[in-house]
Amino acid sequence: MMPSFWQIALVLVVVVLLFGRGKIKGLMTDVAEGIKGFKKGMKDDGSVASSSPKTIDAEATAANEGAVKKDEAASS
Repeated sequence: MMPSFWQIALVLVVVVLLFGRGKIKGLMTDVAEGIKGFKKGMKDDGSVASSSPKTIDAEATAANEGAVKKDEAASS
């Protein structure tokens, strides 16, 4: 059983009376921002997975090289 035009119109009028135009507009704005944020998050998620992660060994090696250079500079 499909709702008629008048039933849909009555429901819309009741919703507008209960919530007001301002709240409905604000709600729709929040929903749109949420969708945009979700899409941006999904887009950012893909770019993070494609980049190569740094390993702990590479970071430790770089830190050790810096310490060795400081020791050489201090001893000269």
